[in-house]
Amino acid sequence: MNQTIDIRNISPSDFAALGIHAFAYVKSTIHEGQPAFAIHAGDGTLVAMTATRIAAEVLIRNNDLEMVSVH
Repeated sequence: MNQTIDIRNISPSDFAALGIHAFAYVKSTIHEGQPAFAIHAGDGTLVAMTATRIAAEVLIRNNDLEMVSVH
């Protein structure tokens, strides 16, 4: 049987269960009233906040993770 999943509606726990353990996702947000970028582990756990997307990308690459974006 062929099952198709609409990845746009997948829960963080289901996303983490896909078998990809070495990735992080970046989400733009507001932190303490300022624009920021949140870095989350595959299971949705917040692992870091940065002021710029570039800083988020550097942190992710420096920790040998694959970056995915959340819009």
